[in-house]
Amino acid sequence: MRDVDAKANLRAVVLVEGMSDQAALEALARRRGRDLGSEGVSVVPMGGAQAIGRFLDRFGPRGLDVALSGLCDVAEEDDFRRGLERAGLGSDLSRADMEQLGFYVCVADLEDELIRALGVASVEEIADAQGELGSFRTFQKQPAQQHRTHEQQLRRWMGNRKIRYAPLLVDALPLADVPRPLDQVIAPGR
Repeated sequence: MRDVDAKANLRAVVLVEGMSDQAALEALARRRGRDLGSEGVSVVPMGGAQAIGRFLDRFGPRGLDVALSGLCDVAEEDDFRRGLERAGLGSDLSRADMEQLGFYVCVADLEDELIRALGVASVEEIADAQGELGSFRTFQKQPAQQHRTHEQQLRRWMGNRKIRYAPLLVDALPLADVPRPLDQVIAPGR
């Protein structure tokens, strides 16, 4: 966090839960022809949504007072909401209110948004290009996976691979199909 604080041209911070979110947003920015660093925008992984209060204190109105936005999974939406309210950025915030503040929710999470946007076949092509489609097929055969949909299986399988796969999935997306939360959280002027 100190290296972000030290950036002389820091204008905005995008708070994300983890490094896969950061990798995805930075890949999307590159695809859109943007250089976030030169724009003074830093995507900051917090190490989990529960840390949002500390990051809002550091970068929000009580801290560096830079423009803020953020991205979280639906399961962590309440953590973000409470953090924003405690930071004095609103009360009784709805999801629409959070979006007005620049904070967006992925349903169910980043990987789910990307898998839905790309489709199963495209995600499997990416896994195949990485030499891991066989690993996924083996994973699918596990008894614990039999009741899950194909999309759910992909999401679970990606669990410990998501930092590597997030930018690959973003790079494969047609720009017109970028999931709204990802697109909006780094929209120009945010």
